[in-house]
Amino acid sequence: MNKFLELKVDESIVSKLEEIGITEPTEVQKKIIPLISEGKNIMFQSETGTGKTFAYLLPLLSRLNSTENRMARFMIASPTYELASQIKVQVQKISGIKCALLIGGAPISRQIELLKEKPEIVIGGPARLLELIHLKKLKADGIETLVLDEADRLLSPELRDSTKGLMERLPKSVQLIGNSATVSKYTREILQKARNGILNDEKENAILFVALPMENVLRKQISHWAIFSERRDKIDTLRSFINAEKPKKLLVFTSKSDQIENIASKLRFKKIDCETLCGKTNKVDRKSAIDRFRSGKTKILITTDLASRGLDIEGITHVVQMDLPEKEDFFIHRAGRTARAGATGINCVIGDAWEMENYARLEKKLKITVFPKMLYKGNVVDPNSFNT
Repeated sequence: MNKFLELKVDESIVSKLEEIGITEPTEVQKKIIPLISEGKNIMFQSETGTGKTFAYLLPLLSRLNSTENRMARFMIASPTYELASQIKVQVQKISGIKCALLIGGAPISRQIELLKEKPEIVIGGPARLLELIHLKKLKADGIETLVLDEADRLLSPELRDSTKGLMERLPKSVQLIGNSATVSKYTREILQKARNGILNDEKENAILFVALPMENVLRKQISHWAIFSERRDKIDTLRSFINAEKPKKLLVFTSKSDQIENIASKLRFKKIDCETLCGKTNKVDRKSAIDRFRSGKTKILITTDLASRGLDIEGITHVVQMDLPEKEDFFIHRAGRTARAGATGINCVIGDAWEMENYARLEKKLKITVFPKMLYKGNVVDPNSFNT
């Protein structure tokens, strides 16, 4: 018997999964699908690339398939346009259930028209979802389940008020599901406090926290490299790295959005094609950049941490971090864009002396092995090879 069927996933969905080559549930899916099917309020943590999206989509879509409805029942909140769009694509891969993408920065009038088509699933940023509820264009009363995808980001200071406001406008009986690759104690506490405030401390509505055992994707499937470079030479180092490695698909991260075009222009000057993505980019250009990168029309995408959250693009062989982020979870999310779904990949930090010191500390904390590398005669080599 198909193992998804054993988890009581709808037969039509199982057939669609088989069509796209998915026949075995991952560990997170085995653990989480039954809990969601039971109606549990749950926050779950699992490494990047382990199948978290389908872990909550499969039981929810199966529930919708069993009944006929004419209103939105499930709401999925996402911190970025890219992740929201990706979730919608995942829904469409395995189901014909109508869903609407409701994101900020896009014309709200068009989204109001979409809601008139009575989608059963709405996906979007918390601020826009809340705005549509306030305008009485999105009926909150029928929402049975709220999913906070990348919950730690949705409960960060800049998004927290919108997310809590959204929770307050939904029925008290709503099933709450949160997930992320990194779930801090702070995230768990603030989510439970928000839930308690809405429910007047009803203890039976406590949020179950489930942390899946580490599959060691970060340690076993990703090779971590360190290349020293003075700050002023980093872009030249990146160019040399690209010429040496010839990556099939490379995602380049920088913490500074004003550096994105600087990096891109210097690469393009050297005839290296690339796309850029940052929060200031309009939705049309953002979609175009992602589509070109996803399809392989361009092999390099330069971005801020906007793209490190949940972005699942097949075939990313290399990640380059042009700086070391202040928070370790940003490092984890960045690195996790490669080595998806059982593949292997390379995560390289190009850093100055200060960043290399911090990288060494992070290496110990995350229990990863970082391999020092250098560029020599057009190749990436091990510095120790010169000590023979």
